[in-house]
Amino acid sequence: MTDPDEPESLESSAAQLTAWLMALVRNRQYGDLAQLRRVTAGSSARYRAGWLAADQEKREVYEQVAFLFAVYHRGVRIPTPGYGSFGVAARRIGPPTARGPEDPGATRLVDRIVSGRRIPWRHLHHGVARLRSCEQQPPSWTRLVVDLGQWNDRKARVADRWAVDFHEPQVLRRTVRQKGSST
Repeated sequence: MTDPDEPESLESSAAQLTAWLMALVRNRQYGDLAQLRRVTAGSSARYRAGWLAADQEKREVYEQVAFLFAVYHRGVRIPTPGYGSFGVAARRIGPPTARGPEDPGATRLVDRIVSGRRIPWRHLHHGVARLRSCEQQPPSWTRLVVDLGQWNDRKARVADRWAVDFHEPQVLRRTVRQKGSST
């Protein structure tokens, strides 16, 4: 049996959650998705999301990410697994002329998210809603589960990584991609 605290185990169970959530959209299970969007009440769909956690102490992370997924996918027919960290995704927030760090609202949102010791669920909800309204890809749902599962791990430094991902200059980003593709 694998240790639920190991990153591989967390990643594997997070990928199972993403696959299950995407299947809900593909199979048009709108009732389950609606249950996941209900903040105040427990539901069978929410409990199922929590059961996928390899470590039951991380149930809340799974249930809340399922909520964020359902918020993003409201009325959507084709599911998206998303990509990148929340910091990378937040770079896509804002009008086409000023996204990410160039958008004051996106900058304030990321600052609020990365400054807290506790997981900032309300601000993450706002960020996912902004991505949806800007018609931009969400963060990788699998990575979001992994990152939030390690939120309080000082060695993982999740909030710091998200801030770096968000504020990384475009020039540096292009240079790193070009070097990575040539090797």
